[in-house]
Amino acid sequence: MAGVTVKTGEGNALNVLGMPLRFLCDAEDTEGAWSLMEEEIPVGLGPPPHRHDWDEAYYVVEGALDFEIDGKPVRVESGGFTYLPHNTVHAFKGVSPSPARVLIFAVPAHSSAFFKDVNREVRTIPDDLAKVPAIGQRHGIEFMPAPTPAGPQEK
Repeated sequence: MAGVTVKTGEGNALNVLGMPLRFLCDAEDTEGAWSLMEEEIPVGLGPPPHRHDWDEAYYVVEGALDFEIDGKPVRVESGGFTYLPHNTVHAFKGVSPSPARVLIFAVPAHSSAFFKDVNREVRTIPDDLAKVPAIGQRHGIEFMPAPTPAGPQEK
């Protein structure tokens, strides 16, 4: 295994559901042990609640994100950090006027293949969004069902 240096503007750049994502150290670089990504998350964008079998850590370099972690809201702003052990149900959305810039550390590096498949298979939004749950399932990601609206209450 060789060392890796990625300079500004370099790295494998993807577009994941409208969010630029750049691998700083990919699964292939670490023999699958871990990966490090930089992602830009515009206001209102981010994944719905989901869980997976790898740990993730987020460091917010610029801007802010609103996380939902096991059903609890948490705002993480520039300079803030959150660690999510595997199988933690989580979601996040950008909330700052300019896109949040976030470093995401994944152990082991299972997310790399998911992001690459989404980049390749989801080309048109919203037309291709229905493909995402199946892509996630191939990579060990379970998206939580959307809450159902409460109907009229019986008397």
